Amino acid sequence: MELSNRAEEILEELWRATREEGREGLALADLDGFVRDGTLAELEEPGLVRRQGPLLLLAETGEAEARGTVRRHRLAERLLADVLDVPLTQLEDPACRFEHLLARGIEERVCALLGHPQRCPHGQPIPPGPCCGATGRAGDLRLVCSLEGLRPGQGGRIAYLQAEDPRQMQKLVALGLLPGTPVRLLERSAARVFQAGFSQFAVDAELASAIYVRLDDEAQEPVASGPRRRRGWRHRRQAEKAL
Repeated sequence: MELSNRAEEILEELWRATREEGREGLALADLDGFVRDGTLAELEEPGLVRRQGPLLLLAETGEAEARGTVRRHRLAERLLADVLDVPLTQLEDPACRFEHLLARGIEERVCALLGHPQRCPHGQPIPPGPCCGATGRAGDLRLVCSLEGLRPGQGGRIAYLQAEDPRQMQKLVALGLLPGTPVRLLERSAARVFQAGFSQFAVDAELASAIYVRLDDEAQEPVASGPRRRRGWRHRRQAEKAL
């Protein structure tokens, strides 16, 4: 369904209010401008929203549309922050414009490109799409990927950390694994051994899945063998004890 930008803005606000903030709906008194320019009628005619007393409610038929709008906006924020290095404080306006350019179908390619992120840069959940959890197609391009999804020799810089357990986040931060840190996967065995800065660490698959890496141009190059690879095994043993 093709909707105007302003209609999608209302759906996005309704989703936030009802699904994330625990409110019943939006106050109609705050939507006078949308009533006057016909935006509200644009949503009411197909039954996406409905009025109930002083409130505007999200109708059951409008839930999928609202969910998709929120998903596109937060994917746009993730793309701008992780790939284009737009500062967090400057994300909102360009993300609002960019989300309207993400046609249905294209958003799935963007999601795959970013490694199927679960949260936006502000920490809000990104509603999953059909592509999330599915096996990627051969030839699909990825710019951001979890450390767990890398092959030995691939690397880049940490884009963001995504751990549901606060204790996992504390471990990663304590190891100095912060956004911007250069990383490269060295070995996949019982542990995931990787280089971060001048140190090497070993973590399990669960913790590796919490580290998202923006791949660099040399991501396909194998890691050099010899003394360079052996350097830092003391750090690895220390990290294993810490974890």
